[in-house]
Amino acid sequence: MSNKEQDVTRRQFLNYTLMGVGGFMGAAMIAPMARFAIDPLLRPKTKGSMVQVADVSKLTNEPQRFQFSVHRVDGWHEFDEINLAYIFKQGNDIVALSPICTHLGCTVGWNSDPSFPNQFHCPCHGGRYTKMGINIPGTPPPLPLQVFDVQVKDGKVYLGNAHQREGA
Repeated sequence: MSNKEQDVTRRQFLNYTLMGVGGFMGAAMIAPMARFAIDPLLRPKTKGSMVQVADVSKLTNEPQRFQFSVHRVDGWHEFDEINLAYIFKQGNDIVALSPICTHLGCTVGWNSDPSFPNQFHCPCHGGRYTKMGINIPGTPPPLPLQVFDVQVKDGKVYLGNAHQREGA
């Protein structure tokens, strides 16, 4: 191998140097932006806390609509979100259903359509659910209504996160 093949010209040296410095400066500028965008995803997920919603004494066997507020953190944004739940007694249990239709996310109502008594009805596309939130075959919703985690403590009903019921 001759010495000529190993030599780096001035032009090549300046090209390598400027590319290296430019790459380093570009990485130094992009790293904080990437960290800012990715940081919320890297934070550990916290299980939602339970929120007091109603008194047990006010519950009946008929679903009743309750409104409650939950403090949320979405990335860098913190806010209080207003949620709804239909809560009722079923034997010795307390059932809390989300009123969000699983078809397209509209809000369902209990006994809101006289044509369908004792059912949840979605006014947007005619979705229907039984009292327990099970979707009625032949109607648009593909899944049952979500259920809230429920705790009863000192005569108060506390709700946690809504989730899809088991086996659905």
